[in-house]
Amino acid sequence: MNTVSTFRYSQTIGFYAQTGRGFNNPVDVALSRDGVLYVINRAGADVAIRMAYKRVTICTLSEEFRGEFSSGGTGDGQLMWPVSAAIGPDDHLYISDEALQGISVFDRQGQFLHKWGVQGQGAGEFDRPASITFDANGHLLVVDGLNHRVQRYTPDGQFLAQWGRRGSGAGELNMPWGIATDAENHVYVADWRNDRIQKFDAQGVFQASWGTPGHGEGELHRPAGVAVDAEGLLYIADWGNERVQVWTPDGEFLTMFYGEAELSSWAKDYFISNPDELEEREKADLEPHVELSLYDDSPADALRETAASIEKRFWGPTAVKLDAEGRIYIVDSCRHRIQIYCKDM
Repeated sequence: MNTVSTFRYSQTIGFYAQTGRGFNNPVDVALSRDGVLYVINRAGADVAIRMAYKRVTICTLSEEFRGEFSSGGTGDGQLMWPVSAAIGPDDHLYISDEALQGISVFDRQGQFLHKWGVQGQGAGEFDRPASITFDANGHLLVVDGLNHRVQRYTPDGQFLAQWGRRGSGAGELNMPWGIATDAENHVYVADWRNDRIQKFDAQGVFQASWGTPGHGEGELHRPAGVAVDAEGLLYIADWGNERVQVWTPDGEFLTMFYGEAELSSWAKDYFISNPDELEEREKADLEPHVELSLYDDSPADALRETAASIEKRFWGPTAVKLDAEGRIYIVDSCRHRIQIYCKDM
């Protein structure tokens, strides 16, 4: 493995918007092979006024707005508590939904195709399905959060296998959330409540576990997302610590990001059209002096207060995704944006 990889902030996509150009509490992004982004907007509380804000935004890396689809509700093609999105081998978009207890499938233009899933504890049933991904065989892996397991399906919803049970031992899970696979079809699970990452083989046999609870380097507090690149480097959305960590394939800490966001193109356009708000923004202290060491030894409440006060930093990073060019997309949920980093060799 190349151990001299370095990382740099590249750009930010998005800003707060109820509809149209912008995001509203994004929780995940699916990346198509042709460079289109599908951003899942959870949009906060389930009140009537927010139902229109629960949607999927379609855009590109250069912030070309391609449209949006769906809305809040329980009908076909609607979303309530969407969690994760993945593009399948059939080029369709799959979205998991905790409240609807299933998977909805759309074409790339946002046309609803079908859905499947039912609440329960049995094989092929869900209790708060969370992150999803496709493995090398074209099967959909679903983190079944409150059933504390991972399930495997065909793209049309046929149940194939499952593994995991509630606990803190090797191979056991406690409210798992994120999931990813590597080039050898190993499965990595962000074991949220256990503050660790677990690795399984393609059949779900436990391989390794990394991470301990805490706020220091190599420690985790409620990890929400995980991704693995071609070198085997792990990228972890360390949600409770308001950061993203990078680990080597054997689970050794390499580096971390706290966020370096600048205004996106959409945000700049907005402030040009609203100069009064730009004036007030320029008066505000958006970067009060806070030592980064605060992140290493302070409780989670202090971490969140600090992240909330410094605009460029992550605030609620929920997912991390990678594209073929080595870009790292970090969904910065409470800031309503995606921060992008690049890996330099």
